[in-house]
Parts: sequence; structure tokens; C-alpha cells
Amino acid sequence: MNSMRATAVVAGVLFVVTEVAAIAGLALYRPVLNDVNYIVGAGTDGRVLAGGLCELILVVAVIGTATTLYPVLERHGKSLALGYLCGRLLEGAVIAVGIVSVLSVVTLRQNLAGIENPTLITVGKSLVAIHDWTFLLGPNFILGANSLLLAALMYRSRLVPRPIAVLGLIGGPLICASATAVLFGRYDQLSPWGSIAALPIFAWEVSLAVYLIVKGFEQSADDIVSVERQPETSLVRAQYSNR
Repeated sequence: MNSMRATAVVAGVLFVVTEVAAIAGLALYRPVLNDVNYIVGAGTDGRVLAGGLCELILVVAVIGTATTLYPVLERHGKSLALGYLCGRLLEGAVIAVGIVSVLSVVTLRQNLAGIENPTLITVGKSLVAIHDWTFLLGPNFILGANSLLLAALMYRSRLVPRPIAVLGLIGGPLICASATAVLFGRYDQLSPWGSIAALPIFAWEVSLAVYLIVKGFEQSADDIVSVERQPETSLVRAQYSNR
């Protein structure tokens, strides 16, 4: 397996990890997100901590996709590739803030067990609210912008079939539009409309991941370098022939 094929496989696997970790983390977080009295109740801390671990894996995978793809993408648009790299770093940082807020609820529940203080419940609600906002900003607004950048690079470079890239070109703006609607209270993020708006971006990431794992890049960076060096090679040959 050459280096470009390996890069494609690693990137594809990381995209799969982001999907699995994000879904698992949200499912495991449900007790603390849905129960306003969690911080003063019995709690299911092990489940919530497992959710935090899943989200930490998500952060690593999110950043990993960008750092893995950057050497390939920069050959097709350095500014866009750098924007994608920085955007994924920002996305990971926002998700990390959400992790800290949820795990802080667990810490307070453990340290202040048995104390039924209305103020404590308010603090718990505040920490969950922070997570909810990071969930809207990271996996929606920033994810949408990042997907649009990556899809544009993939479409222009033809590193993957254009129909796959089109999913990202559609899904990125759509998830941002949906997040805007959630921001202004048109509907809840975890609602039928929110789920429908997220389908194209989900299809984009899954199809991209599967293609990279199974097929790799349509045109490897090695081929591009070879093409770029052809004029230089031809010039050297001409100089030798003139001698």
C-alpha cells in the first residue's frame, strides 16, 4: 500500500470514527441532558463518563481528519485547505468545551451528593445549556462550514467522484441554515426537521469515508507532483540533448 492509499484509508476510518463517536456520545449523555434534577439525583455517572470518553475520541478524530488530509488538499488550494484545517481545530475545541461542561455536572453531583439545593440545580442547568450551545455551534455551524470547504476542494480536484462532493456542497449550507433556524427558535435541534436537515451532511461524510477506504483518491498527490515536474524534466532533457 503506497503512502497516498494509506492516507486515504486513515482519513476514511477517521470519518467513520467521528460518526460513531458522535452518535454514541449523544446517546450516553441523555440522562444528564434530559433530567434537570440529575445533579442532585442518584445519577448514572458511569454512562455519562463513557459519553465523555466517546466525545474525546470524537475530538481526536475530527482533528485527525484535517491533519491527515491537509498534505493532499493543499496541492489543490492551499488557502481552502488551511481554512479546513483551522476550522476542524476550532470544531474540536468547541466540542471539548461541551465535554467539560457535562463532566462538571458529574463532578458536582458526586461531591455534593445528598444536598438538595435549588441553586445547585440552576448550576446544573447552566452547564447543560453550555453543552447545548456547543452542540449547536460545533457539529452544526462549524461542521457545515468545514464540510463546504472540503467538498469544494474535493469537487475541484476530483479526488473523489463529483456526486459525493455535491452531497457536501448541499449538506454544508443546509446544516448551517438549519442551525440558524434552531438559533432563532424555529424548531429544536433534535427534532424531525433538524434530523432531515442533517441527512445530506451525514450521507456526505459516510459516502466519503467509504469511498476513501475502498477506492482511495481518484488522483493521488504523487501523480500531481509527477505532472508538475514534467516541464522541468523536459527542460533538463532538452539541455542534455543540446549538448
